Amino acid sequence: MCGICGFTGELEQRQDTIRKMTEVITHRGPDADGYFMDEYIAMGFRRLSIIDLETGDQPITNEDGNLVLTYNGEIYNYKELKQELEGLGHRFSTTSDSEVLVHAFEQWGEDMFEKLRGMFAFAIYNKENRSVFLARDFFGIKPLHYTLIGNDLCYASEIKSILEHPDFTKRFNDKALDAYLSFQYVPQPMTFFKDIFCLLPGHYMWFRDGVVETQRYFEPKFKPDPEMTEEEAISKIEKVFENSVEAHKIADVEVGCFLSSGVDSSYVASYFEGQKTFTVGFDFGEKYNEIDWAKALSDKINVEHHTKLISSEEFWAAVPKVQYHMDQPLADPSCIALYFVTKLAAEHVKVVLSGEGADELFGGYTCYNDPRVFKAYQKVVPYFMRRAIGWICKKLPDIKGRDYLIRAIHPLEKRYIGNAYMYDEKQKKAILKNPEIATDPARMCRRMYTRARRYDDETKMQYLDINMWMVGDILLKADRMSMANSLELRVPFLDKEVFKVAASLPTPLRVNRFNTKYAMRKAAARHLPEEVAEKPKLGFPVPTRVWLRDEHYYHVVKDMFTSPTAEKFFNTDLLLDYLDDHFDEKEDNSRKIWTIYVFLVWYQIYFGAVSPEDLKPAEKPAPAPVEEMTADEADETEPDESDDAAEGGTKIFTPVKESDAPAEEPQEDIKPEEESEAESEAQAAPETAPEYEDIFSSSGTTARRVKVEEEAPPISFTDDIDPEDFFASLKDKLRENFDSEE
Repeated sequence: MCGICGFTGELEQRQDTIRKMTEVITHRGPDADGYFMDEYIAMGFRRLSIIDLETGDQPITNEDGNLVLTYNGEIYNYKELKQELEGLGHRFSTTSDSEVLVHAFEQWGEDMFEKLRGMFAFAIYNKENRSVFLARDFFGIKPLHYTLIGNDLCYASEIKSILEHPDFTKRFNDKALDAYLSFQYVPQPMTFFKDIFCLLPGHYMWFRDGVVETQRYFEPKFKPDPEMTEEEAISKIEKVFENSVEAHKIADVEVGCFLSSGVDSSYVASYFEGQKTFTVGFDFGEKYNEIDWAKALSDKINVEHHTKLISSEEFWAAVPKVQYHMDQPLADPSCIALYFVTKLAAEHVKVVLSGEGADELFGGYTCYNDPRVFKAYQKVVPYFMRRAIGWICKKLPDIKGRDYLIRAIHPLEKRYIGNAYMYDEKQKKAILKNPEIATDPARMCRRMYTRARRYDDETKMQYLDINMWMVGDILLKADRMSMANSLELRVPFLDKEVFKVAASLPTPLRVNRFNTKYAMRKAAARHLPEEVAEKPKLGFPVPTRVWLRDEHYYHVVKDMFTSPTAEKFFNTDLLLDYLDDHFDEKEDNSRKIWTIYVFLVWYQIYFGAVSPEDLKPAEKPAPAPVEEMTADEADETEPDESDDAAEGGTKIFTPVKESDAPAEEPQEDIKPEEESEAESEAQAAPETAPEYEDIFSSSGTTARRVKVEEEAPPISFTDDIDPEDFFASLKDKLRENFDSEE
């Protein structure tokens, strides 16, 4: 795993420039650096040594030195390709996969990709005709950015390298802000920097005579085999995945594995007996902590397991550093958790395997059940009526089923833009200082839906996510967070051969009423305990919702929302409304709030020249000691929140047992009937008080507590809904809210 960069053209102090561009990505390869320069091009390279530790340095050339390569990635079938190329007359001076790449290009040119199996982003310079060839792997696991500066090319693994070029003018791209506010990431090839682009997955690019030409060489097309049986599917998945994992373990250094409670990483880890696995979690109960699950599984599959519990202070302090490494804002809070698990792994190994890509290829997201669940409702209820019902539902509180009816209004192409949908066009126009940049996010998905028009709706969603969500969010954070800690992350699900099998599965073997990733889970069950293989998807849960209802972090975000940077882009009064409504538990606005907060942190780093260290929020003050009181003292003491608040202390709310409770004040004018009813209710009440999370305010304002019990979630897309029961329940709710039979 490495970092590459380079530029063409004349430039004063060319050597200093290429060194600065290379040094700023040292984290991608701390083991060595390398450079090539002639009168036309300067190429830089940072190396994380994985294969051929002694002689695998770059840049590397072919036999006559005419082709010069810098490369980031791994070619898992390089030994077989080397043997084939030697049979064709090529001579090798190393045992590295890098040299195989340059000879493959020499032999097969643009057709080389049919031969490759791996992840890569590389640049090849031809001295003879002064052309530059750039390429990115099939699914976009490895990044590659480029820009034109006049008639010259500048490229790099990370945008921060390009920003070091003295002739590049850094300018903010407000179109990217519009897209980011809806998707929580920036859809490629666009970036937040005007004129810097991301080479798309499965594409190569020629730069010749000042002209850029791009071409797609791979497209993830689904070709379901309707005759495939469940048993055939399971056996094919098991065979190809085992082969992929073994290929991805090839290295001259130790290889580890991430491990969560989910089936994806667990399936990978099941091939790691005797080796190391890594898990992180938060101290907020089982919902936010998979360590115990992972530890139990690690014992069963016999691996050496390492864990870390992330504190609230560590998480918030890491946000600026993470956004610096991301290059562009990413409002997926799991990227910070990923930063910590890669940091943990890097203390023990140089390479880890992870489960990214399984959901997109095998149909793992719960939202892929949308079409099945919505089908009957959309068929029976006309569109105009669905819109009316949806409008009514938006006025309701967050009751079970409300979101279902809102989402079921529109056809797939209008409602689904991917796994995240933060702000719609109307909301963006309201919060942006410049509402003219706000657009309908569905417009950005039209090209994908056009290409997938012959698929069923479930497969359309998978196609969209493979080309947008997976690249812009999942793989972006995987690369940046692992490389921030000088760790190579490999993804055996995102293998060309694995995809061939996944693409051949009939839709019901991907998504059905029993489960998501149906056939893949059955294959995993041959290697894992059933409760792991069949466990519902959880993702990488982060307690942002809880933090944003804590006084300390509420004020951290509020300060950012009232900053000059926020004033520059947003109508801050509306931002504060979102924040206050969430804090007061009127709405769960946590994802919308986090999206804005992350952008503001990122902007101050890249356009405000503020160092990530200076943007770390103040640590949460330690709780003030609480003196214990006797029951008699408690009876005599009237709690006064303002006293503790004025001193900046912490007020601890402790559930009180009935036997310890102070006597109630006598109530006036209680009628006998009411008194009897009150006694009945009291007797029916549970004896134990509600539990509360151990989060208490330590700011100078009113202390708060946060309930542990889960809110009743909206209907999920995997629920098998009984329409009769559902609409009877909805009718009751409508009557309650509108006091009418109509």
